[in-house]
Amino acid sequence: MRRLSVSVFAVVLILMFLFPLTAFAGDVIKVGGTGSALATMRAIADIFEKENPGVKVEVLPSLGSTGGIKAVIKGAIDVAVSGRELNDNEKGEGTKQEEFARSPFIFVTNKNNATNITIKEILQIYKGTKTAWPDGKRIRLVLRPENEASSIVLMGTSPEIRDAFEKAFKRQGMVTAITDQECAEILQKMPDSFGILTLDQLISEKLLLNALSLDGVKPTVKAIVNGSYKFYKPFYIVTTDKTSEPAKKFISYLFTTKGIKILEKNGYLVIRR
Repeated sequence: MRRLSVSVFAVVLILMFLFPLTAFAGDVIKVGGTGSALATMRAIADIFEKENPGVKVEVLPSLGSTGGIKAVIKGAIDVAVSGRELNDNEKGEGTKQEEFARSPFIFVTNKNNATNITIKEILQIYKGTKTAWPDGKRIRLVLRPENEASSIVLMGTSPEIRDAFEKAFKRQGMVTAITDQECAEILQKMPDSFGILTLDQLISEKLLLNALSLDGVKPTVKAIVNGSYKFYKPFYIVTTDKTSEPAKKFISYLFTTKGIKILEKNGYLVIRR
């Protein structure tokens, strides 16, 4: 009986975390998903709350794209922000997706004297055939998991990149960051680091990292618009048929003048409705 009581108490605590009492707080909208978008979502949520008294938008710590999608399917959150398209299994769960923005992938380092890198060098770094910077110091590559959204999107851009990434995943002793925030933290702290983030995260989290030009092209929103920079991460809003009206209102706010202004300020190309 005591074990049963403890188990029931644990379940209650979990439910309280996922679905807190809203009698005194009005409507609560839970948003979660890919880590790189969280800081910008919080900035938009702050203004949305001021304009909608009685509504609280809770932006959760990073769940990742897959975690966010699973959470919205289970009803644990109202809105998922994903950095990849839904797969066939997820589409079969009654989900809906809408691409609302894109942001350039950026190759970053904490070396202040690094300004440019080539596609050829990137392939060599991931394959392990290029291991040192021009000054002779070791390149410390930080990987993301193979099934993480950024890895999935980038590997889909070309057979050469897929091959290089797959070789990197097989290398022994590699540093792998699970979340976007963990990746940024490691890259900032590790001497002579090298890895991938997105421009939106670099700007919104005010990261102390050096974004490298790629074959002489700076990773900007303008560059992905004109096609001179081809690597970008798409961002999707994922909902279900059970999405609440307050949550739908928050989603619509992303496409208002104020919402678009915040998104663009933080390195997004907005896909307007």
